[in-house]
Amino acid sequence: MKNIHVLNIAQFNNNNLVSDFYVNTLQNHLVNAHAHIDRPHKHDFYVTVIFTTGTGTHEIDFETFEVKPGSIFFLSPGQVHSWNLSDDVSGYIFFHTQTFFEQDFARNHIQSYPFFNYNTTHPYLYLENNKVSYFKNLFQHLLKEGVENNLLKSEKILILIQLIYIECARKYLADIHTETTTKHTYLRQFKDFQHWVEMHFKQEKSAAFYAEKLNVSSKHLNRICQNVIGKTTTDYILSRVLLEAKREIIYQKRSLAEIAYHLGYEDYAYFSRIFKKHFKETPSEFISKYR
Repeated sequence: MKNIHVLNIAQFNNNNLVSDFYVNTLQNHLVNAHAHIDRPHKHDFYVTVIFTTGTGTHEIDFETFEVKPGSIFFLSPGQVHSWNLSDDVSGYIFFHTQTFFEQDFARNHIQSYPFFNYNTTHPYLYLENNKVSYFKNLFQHLLKEGVENNLLKSEKILILIQLIYIECARKYLADIHTETTTKHTYLRQFKDFQHWVEMHFKQEKSAAFYAEKLNVSSKHLNRICQNVIGKTTTDYILSRVLLEAKREIIYQKRSLAEIAYHLGYEDYAYFSRIFKKHFKETPSEFISKYR
């Protein structure tokens, strides 16, 4: 099995005059920058890609999604992905770091957009046919600005990125508008819970630990999780741990026993049993599929 690398913008961005940003047509990107990547991999930056023609599949964090005209996909740093695309695929792709997006003149944090909240939401949009042309034009405008050397280039690129994100967020939120009022009431508390889980999930697996951080009871935190994502607090924490386990197994920088220890399990056999119970296969069986 090949090692899975974390890709950074410098590997793609040879001639772009804007640091921490990359934009290209999807066709050029696949030929010139992506041809050597034939396995699942992850990035240290945010990725947005629109498919305007072609079909295929896109696997993100081990879930498979359909690629079709009008598909937009969003990737956050650390997510593992790969795709299998038809020869006639076309579209546009751009990357940027969090630092680039959150410069002083940027008004929003990148995680404020719902499609980058990948622990609870789907990382894609499927546009209606009558909306594809509008979104395609936004990406084309970004590409034009990216390849030209105009004054205030970074500033305009950032504005265009935010415009794309705002339009995507409007569509995204309209698609999930049927959520209940109760779910919206708990959403902010759940985001705070997510924040603490991201910081501590390798060391802390107890629901009580996170309830204390949020100054709520374990019962109330469980109610929040059930309303927002339909999972218990413990199930969410475990799913986050096991997602990281899959990423690290694919990344193949540590042995399976070292990965288990890194995620807070001193007993590898116990970790393997949990993994198998959740995924119906052992870590060894999982990794064999990528050899």
